[in-house]
Amino acid sequence: MSTIDSGINKLAQQPEATTEQRRIIYQARRGLKELDFYIDPYIKEIYLLATPAEQLTFAEMLTYEDPDLLDYFTNQSQPEDGAVWALVNKIKTWRHGKGL
Repeated sequence: MSTIDSGINKLAQQPEATTEQRRIIYQARRGLKELDFYIDPYIKEIYLLATPAEQLTFAEMLTYEDPDLLDYFTNQSQPEDGAVWALVNKIKTWRHGKGL
C-alpha cells in the first residue's frame, strides 16, 4: 500500500467532526510554523480519535498564546496545568517519532 493510500485510509477511519470539534480544529491554526509542525499533524491524524478528556485538554492548550506554546514545545518553560504539559509532551513524542 502506498503512503497516499495509507493516508486516505487513516482519514476514512476518522469519525465525522462535531460542530464543537470543527471550531477547535479551526482554532488550531497558528501563526508560527514551529507550532504548525506539531499541531497540524496532530489535528489531522489524532484529534478526532482522541478521548474526550484529551480533546478538552487540547482545547485548553489552544487558549495559550503562541509564544507560550512555543516555549512549551521547545522546553523553555512549562504550563502550570499538568494536563496541558502532558499533552504537549505526548504530541512532541508522537511527532518526533513520525519523522519529517
